[in-house]
Amino acid sequence: MGDGALKFAYETALGRSLWCILFRNGWLSDLMGRYYDSPRSKKAIASLIAIPGCNAEEAEKTVTEYQSFNDFFTRHLKPGARPAPEEESVFVAPGDGRLLVYPSLKTTDPIPVKGAKRTLSDLCCGDLADGDYAVAVLRLAPVDYHRYHYPCACVQKEMPLRIPGKYHSVNPIALKRRPDLYVENTRCITKLESEQYGLVRFLEVGAFGVGSIVETGGIGSHARMDEKGYFKFGGSTIILIMEKDRFCFDEDLIRNSAEGWETWIQCGDSIGSTAKKRD
Repeated sequence: MGDGALKFAYETALGRSLWCILFRNGWLSDLMGRYYDSPRSKKAIASLIAIPGCNAEEAEKTVTEYQSFNDFFTRHLKPGARPAPEEESVFVAPGDGRLLVYPSLKTTDPIPVKGAKRTLSDLCCGDLADGDYAVAVLRLAPVDYHRYHYPCACVQKEMPLRIPGKYHSVNPIALKRRPDLYVENTRCITKLESEQYGLVRFLEVGAFGVGSIVETGGIGSHARMDEKGYFKFGGSTIILIMEKDRFCFDEDLIRNSAEGWETWIQCGDSIGSTAKKRD
């Protein structure tokens, strides 16, 4: 969805010359968000549903009941549509999307690894102790379910830290031209304290067309799969940062990511477990 516009913006000289207008601040994304919140946008729902991968049958309401495009885009799903493993200790995907995992990154390593210069420490604004971390990057496309959830039982002691930034697309087309965009873009950072996994950092990365990042969770204790928030229109990214000595990714994800393959995954699917359990 929107690949033609992205190729113009990132793969032509004219498009790149417009970056300061399109991506430097959120005015255009905000304008798009206002339109997609309005009843006039309702007719665009059919275009999204027509794209392979958008399963409208999972939605809790019928399509005609949604009052705007964003109303459908941020839809809740029917109960049981995203079951989690029965074993409560399993660490699950926080949302639907395409997943790359990095089993071991240092604070001085770039993120994403290929082509980037800015580091994992830069991503967290320097608030990351020296050491090794397990990192997951979940990329959401417009066809995906856009609510996201807590990946493990945890305690959130403070509201997310919002880091203002740019609004580049997070599509791979954009990443090829702007590999540091995760650090450059607007993002929210939440610290989650887990008895099993220690400190888990949960980052929501804003992107072009994302009307807003909405936090529905908050301070307090949360069960695994409690809702944390949602993205309004636009594909975006969730980044999870775990302590390497307390976390291991599932082997199939490690193999796929080593080959450069994103793994399509759904909210609630297993992505890892404690390092102690693996030992």
